[in-house]
Amino acid sequence: MQNSHLTAVLFMVLSMVAYQISASFAKQLFEVLDPLTVVTLRLCFAAILIVLMFRSWKIIKRLPYLRWKDLLLYSGSVCLMNVLFYASLGKLPQGIAVGLEFLGPLTLALLSIKQRSDYLWVLLAIIGVALMVPWQDATAHNFSYLGAAFALGAGICWAIYIYYGQKVVRQNIGMHALSIAIVLSALVMLPISAVHHPEALLKTEYWGKALLIALLATAIPYALDLMALKRLSKLSYGTLSSLSPALAAIAGFFLLKEQISLWQCIALVCIMLASIGVTFRSKQDPDAL
Repeated sequence: MQNSHLTAVLFMVLSMVAYQISASFAKQLFEVLDPLTVVTLRLCFAAILIVLMFRSWKIIKRLPYLRWKDLLLYSGSVCLMNVLFYASLGKLPQGIAVGLEFLGPLTLALLSIKQRSDYLWVLLAIIGVALMVPWQDATAHNFSYLGAAFALGAGICWAIYIYYGQKVVRQNIGMHALSIAIVLSALVMLPISAVHHPEALLKTEYWGKALLIALLATAIPYALDLMALKRLSKLSYGTLSSLSPALAAIAGFFLLKEQISLWQCIALVCIMLASIGVTFRSKQDPDAL
């Protein structure tokens, strides 16, 4: 059980690392394509990748017998989370967008607390995120209240994604659940983008980067998330998600040469302590899994 739990934590960390790297690539692509086109290309390429990876045509015969309410809500949360987060990235600095989005899983973690001692880890995560997010940029010209609303909406969708993701994994259809969610999301977004920005979708010179973003932002992290959700509680997943802003800062430091302030270093310590605390607490408490 201990190895299983630590493996789930590793899956989450790898998922968040891939997602933060992809977010940086996506933000670069926004210089030539609008966010709606980027997320549509990402979902379309991801749908192809995931169906091929998991040979999801095998699930076709079982489709009439699946619990579609949970699947549709899971799929809808995946689609809206992508659209809203990319819309926020187009209007906000990445650190603020990630920090505001994280309020969704953090709220879910707070609602899932059953022991008073767990408040310590969630409080540390809150302090860490508050110190990590570059709030001083909120007074700069590149801050947008609409972008903040998009990020908060993405956070709500993230919480729904966690909740229904745990229900979906209990249907025992493995990674085919992810295939269904991504294919449905792509089918919804493709006609919308085709109406609003048809010429942007056909700019094939950007398809290579969109394919890379699809791999890093969808195929890899969502598959790892589903494996993690089999083994983690909503409290554990929500608190461990506080690593996202921290990983974004670390990725920015190494990949973009962005400096990390003293307060952000303190934030990293708080977030790491929260993640370690909730991980080992869950290992010792079977009911937390």
